[in-house]
Amino acid sequence: MKPITTLLTSALLALGLITCSHAADKSMPIHFGDITWESGSLTTEILRLIVEKGYGYPTDTLPGSTVSMEVALARNDIQVIGEEWAGRSPAWVKAEQAGQVFSIGDTVKNADEGWYVPAYVIKDLAPHLRSVADLKQYKAVFKDPESPDKGRFLNSPSGWTSETVNSQKLKAYGLDNDYVNFRSGSGAALDAEITSAIRRGKPVLFYYWSPTPLMGRYDLVRLEEPPFNAEAWQTLTDASHPNPQGTRSLPAKLSIGVSAPFKKDYPQLVEFFAKVDLPIDTLNKTLAQMSEKRESPKEAALRFMRDNPNIWKAWLPAKIAGKVEASL
Repeated sequence: MKPITTLLTSALLALGLITCSHAADKSMPIHFGDITWESGSLTTEILRLIVEKGYGYPTDTLPGSTVSMEVALARNDIQVIGEEWAGRSPAWVKAEQAGQVFSIGDTVKNADEGWYVPAYVIKDLAPHLRSVADLKQYKAVFKDPESPDKGRFLNSPSGWTSETVNSQKLKAYGLDNDYVNFRSGSGAALDAEITSAIRRGKPVLFYYWSPTPLMGRYDLVRLEEPPFNAEAWQTLTDASHPNPQGTRSLPAKLSIGVSAPFKKDYPQLVEFFAKVDLPIDTLNKTLAQMSEKRESPKEAALRFMRDNPNIWKAWLPAKIAGKVEASL
């Protein structure tokens, strides 16, 4: 929920200087948001491969932060966001209410997000740590190397919707004076810091989500939070709200985000998008292999398509599936 990329393209997207308004014209590329977190980038490449090889439409990607891509989608500057955690940002909610964007399908069942620690932290260092409310007494366990009187919480990179939510949660749980709100420079940097700590057996407190390679690789424990409350959630997504209230994050529903013109002009692709279903265990396994083999998302997408025809063929008419299979 998430990426930071080139300032120039983000600015152009925000200003509406990159535009695309066309019917189903196969001479014009369909612009996908260039998602940089693993599951989003892999899903994007799977969709692009099918759109190009099965339906014959050219595609490309345009970068931006999560929010700037949602704004660009509302303006039809991009047409597709391959992994949209719909309903999580005010920008999305506003555009959806205005009929400018639509979330299509339910692409990954049982996706989740929250605050985690490695299981060995509870076993060896913090035996009574069960919930976020317990973190106050354990700040010394998660000591920040630059502010040793405080703990360190590894937040999302700036520009991700989840970074705003987590920052507000620190305030809501009364932890903002006890923990340094450390924002990694990128999703890859967040992964590297978490992985480094775990490999060295060090304590680490961090925000994370599934589907991801990390979830299938390590024994992690999600800390308990108050049950989801819609009113409290609104206070967490608003960075300027002075009195945020604690709650579990909005139940995850991963979809494919599309612009209103795209929904109207590409009914065949919308029908395909609505059927996309990526089993989370298979997806996590593919993501783990992508990470371990240092594959590009495009390479991992090709491997996924070759290894799992029974999954993706169920999304497509037989004729389209045949074209895609032939291209592999």
